[in-house]
Amino acid sequence: MPGKLLKIGFIGGGKMAQAMAKGFISAGLAKPETIISSSHPSDVVSLQAFKDLGAESITDNLPVVDKSEVVIVAVKPHIVPIALGDIKTSSVAKDKLFLSVAMGVTIKQLEQILPKQSRVIRVMPNTPALVQSGASVFVRGSTSTEGDTTTTKRLLQSIGTCEEVTEGLMDAVTALSGSGPAYVYLFIEALADGGVKMGLPRDLAYRLAAQTVLGAGRMVRDLKQHPGVLKDDVTSPGGSTATGIHFLETKAFRGTVIGAIEAATQRCREVAKAGH
Repeated sequence: MPGKLLKIGFIGGGKMAQAMAKGFISAGLAKPETIISSSHPSDVVSLQAFKDLGAESITDNLPVVDKSEVVIVAVKPHIVPIALGDIKTSSVAKDKLFLSVAMGVTIKQLEQILPKQSRVIRVMPNTPALVQSGASVFVRGSTSTEGDTTTTKRLLQSIGTCEEVTEGLMDAVTALSGSGPAYVYLFIEALADGGVKMGLPRDLAYRLAAQTVLGAGRMVRDLKQHPGVLKDDVTSPGGSTATGIHFLETKAFRGTVIGAIEAATQRCREVAKAGH
């Protein structure tokens, strides 16, 4: 995407931060030299990951804020107050945009932790951002500007899709699209295992399973038809697909997936409640 390169800082250099950083670089929004990340000294893997990317990788959070235009808070929820503790009493946060990807940490909590009038936007991306196929949503903070929204959209749209939501939906979003890739990986693994059980070579089974999930997802997204209609198009009377679907339903396939989203949403709410 054309435009000025952004100076982007990450407080926390874990998997999500790495995926976003690589996505931003691939999309041309940043270069390794315009990215800086901080991690705890004990987290040598994350520190090395950003060094390998060609970005600056340090153990102090204040320089990350000082050198960046956009600061992405990507630490575990219970670490947020600790990681941002020094920033609250520092002047380096002035004129910075903070994007938080910390699960369950609300806009109100973030604005209380950061210096007064800090511009905050809460974001929930997911790891397919690494291959510019992420599904992200965001919530504006009380002092964020239209320019901040534009910047946030520019960043998130460069690594996939991006939608604005109300904060009340964030826990369910986290459970669905935030955690969703893990469920899909399990499904791909299970599809492939089934193929292997029935005689397919392992590598072929994984390629077919991954492409099948990718293709089915694109059809739902691009054709804008109800998944049930697309399912019916594949399901011939008395055929193998109908038999397979019946087996899945006897094992409560849909109910199990729905239950997983519900359980994950409740866990997000527990984390948010514990942070109050």
